[in-house]
Amino acid sequence: MSLKTATMPPRWSRLEMSKTSLEQWLQRLETLHPREMELGLDRITTVAHSLQLLPVSRPVVTVAGTNGKGSTVAVLEAVLQEAGHRTGVFTSPHLLRFNERIRVDGRDVDDEDIVAAFEAIDRARGEVSLTYFEFAALAALIVFRAAGVDTLVLEVGLGGRLDAVNMVDASVAVITSIDLDHQDWLGSSRAEIAREKAGILRAATPVVIADADPPPELVRCITEVGAGPALFLGKEFTLETGTGQWQGVVRQADGATRTLPPQALGAVLPENICAGVQAALLLGASVSDEGLLRALATVAPVGRRQSRSVDGRRYVLDVAHNPAAVSRLLEFLRATPCEGKTIGLFSVMADKDIRGIVDLAAGCFDAWFLADQPGSTRAARADEVAAALRDAGQPMISVSDNLRQAFARARSVMSEGDRLVVFGSFTTVAAVLPPLELLAAKAGVAVGEV
Repeated sequence: MSLKTATMPPRWSRLEMSKTSLEQWLQRLETLHPREMELGLDRITTVAHSLQLLPVSRPVVTVAGTNGKGSTVAVLEAVLQEAGHRTGVFTSPHLLRFNERIRVDGRDVDDEDIVAAFEAIDRARGEVSLTYFEFAALAALIVFRAAGVDTLVLEVGLGGRLDAVNMVDASVAVITSIDLDHQDWLGSSRAEIAREKAGILRAATPVVIADADPPPELVRCITEVGAGPALFLGKEFTLETGTGQWQGVVRQADGATRTLPPQALGAVLPENICAGVQAALLLGASVSDEGLLRALATVAPVGRRQSRSVDGRRYVLDVAHNPAAVSRLLEFLRATPCEGKTIGLFSVMADKDIRGIVDLAAGCFDAWFLADQPGSTRAARADEVAAALRDAGQPMISVSDNLRQAFARARSVMSEGDRLVVFGSFTTVAAVLPPLELLAAKAGVAVGEV
């Protein structure tokens, strides 16, 4: 594979780079590579070695999976910090600010640190062309090295085998749920997708499997690679759910079992909490039951079944964008009913299983508010989504020019006791967050209050 491209954008001078803001850098990165997405490790590994970023000398947890990665990473971050680890966390995509992707000790890094990393990457890459995501992944490693973090937690962007994050060898690999998504890239079956996710496995390296029904192909991959020990949800670590509560049993690094303190069912799925705790313990994290509860109480990933109450009206924001994730969202809604109407604000990418999502959600919403996403080349047209909803016999469908307009229209029909559920994509949630925060500020509701 050639590491060069036929047409390279002009390189900035050092003077130009020193005056460039993070926003300007990000705009440049969007046009730097001829393709928005290009899987493969050759180009990024070449540049990583030029920057002397590999091998990484600190413990690394790599998290792959179809759904639940972000929540699992959030749990890992909280538990490791409670255990005294200085953490470096890389996630994607971001909702409002690019800085959300790179965190040190639980805080988003500053613009200046990211810009300095981009400058170093641009100098080191020579004629190698990198994607936006590859720049981000390399920048994270540069920032973590400079910050002297103890432990890295890296979230896979797409798949696993050929994802940029996989340039780093994991000390512990975590694979969350495996479902159909990104089939054009990863395959049309759970077995094919499992093999792509399993690309993060390494020989003689622990692996945590948080899918309660993993495809047999995944088990075969673990054996082929020689990864292990392998801890499977429902076998080596378990959870039991009851009315409003759940409790888990995990393994310490020495193999001894540990029963987690009972916890209330909340926005983060128990299997993702268990997976995060299990991975942290495999790294040798030492945390008491009291410390564990303290850490988990802080886990509230933005846009993952995130709830806000303003003026007697409830808002639930979830980035669910495939049938499996939407199914779990609907379970949450049924388990936490509201007094009044449940209204959906929905916008999704065109390559998703829109019909599958609509079929699942049929009958769950009293009204639907749809919107186009101007400027997005990937978003499905609202009128096409509306047609699918009409075919499914869904009530009251409103189509708006953009998401903020749809949010305002949805709010106009809400009464006290009603609930608005915003879902379908990261960009859908990201568009609604600012006006919701403004609404909450005017009502005197603290940021993050539920």
